[in-house]
Amino acid sequence: MKSDIVEAFSQIAKEKNIEKELLGEILESTILSIIKKKYGSADNFDIFVSMDKGEIEIYQNKVIVDEVTDEVTEIDLNSARKMEPDLDVGDEFVEIIDPMSFGRRLIIAAKQNLNQKIKDAEKEIIYAEYRKRIGEIIIGDVRQINRDEYYLNIDTTEVVLPRREQIPTERYRRGDHVRAIIKSVEKTNRGLEIIVSRADSQILVRLFELEVPEIYDGIIEIKKVAREPGDRAKIAVVSNDKRIDALGACVGMKGIRIQAISKELNNEKIDVINWHSDPGIFISRALSPAKVNKVIVDQAKKKAIAVLSDDQISLAIGKGGQNRRLASKLTEYEIEIIKESEYESIMQATLGETEDSKLDQVDGLTPKLLDTLQEAGYSNIYQVKDAGMAGLLELPGIGEKTAKKLLNLIEKNEEEEEE
Repeated sequence: MKSDIVEAFSQIAKEKNIEKELLGEILESTILSIIKKKYGSADNFDIFVSMDKGEIEIYQNKVIVDEVTDEVTEIDLNSARKMEPDLDVGDEFVEIIDPMSFGRRLIIAAKQNLNQKIKDAEKEIIYAEYRKRIGEIIIGDVRQINRDEYYLNIDTTEVVLPRREQIPTERYRRGDHVRAIIKSVEKTNRGLEIIVSRADSQILVRLFELEVPEIYDGIIEIKKVAREPGDRAKIAVVSNDKRIDALGACVGMKGIRIQAISKELNNEKIDVINWHSDPGIFISRALSPAKVNKVIVDQAKKKAIAVLSDDQISLAIGKGGQNRRLASKLTEYEIEIIKESEYESIMQATLGETEDSKLDQVDGLTPKLLDTLQEAGYSNIYQVKDAGMAGLLELPGIGEKTAKKLLNLIEKNEEEEEE
């Protein structure tokens, strides 16, 4: 039977972006609920809904009896033979039910039930879609402003930018366009909640992917990010192609790429750093723009001491300790910053370091090799001996031959000191 109801809900399927199959299931479920309310049970009913043909068919299966005791499941022989003369007692009889026979009140209740199920289906579709889009940058319009959050519209979907995910120095008005990253999608007591963020470090990663084609293509890899939203950030990158300069590619010609990203994040200052697998070298670079003389690393405790000349100390620490704080977060090391003079005193007291034990006093040590050792945090012969062959081989540019030569030079230096 052709049904205006099906045609109406087919139109809903188009408007609400709900698949016809799913809407058909919802409609079938709704009709079953009407039958249960009217007859008390739907066990002997069959329902067929065709969204393509626009048809609803409802069949009530009954057994033919001499005397009816249950009108829902039974029919008398005379009534059955009016429809099919060849039937007898005990045969099954299928009665076609007109949906309009359910009455106006039940139809209204069914519509309400159907509308609720459509809303639930819409939420499930939105939930599934946005779960897949976590980590994606979106652009929304500010629809509503509350004390602790902004409500944004993305097409017809509402998302939330809570205070904790905002850049503290930013303020918006209704109608403003906001670029943010989808951070989480959750089902809560208040319904579906889609949280977007401008404070999460991942938005910085996504913006670099958009601005720097080499990152998007995988030529340059972002290894670490540390950020204080709207103020300052440090990002460590490495090139997988020796011909490509990671730092230069990220900054862009005349700084155009980094400036575009900074502007998008309310002029957040961004330091781009070349990542290195050696923690001493990486920590030294992470403390830029300060120039570090040496770094002593305790990998087991994830602690490091950075030694700097007096005029570099304030630069390494930064305003309110920000530079050191970001460097620690970036490298995942607790960094202590000390002056060169303080370091000399500590080394003499704890390691017995003297002028003769310093690496720059070892005869035969080339300037290039000395620079490599100092950049990795080695300042005296005791540290090099403690590192041994295994530790030295981890340093860039040092092979087995160079490591053996270095250990022999140190051994020779110690023998000369004893004489």
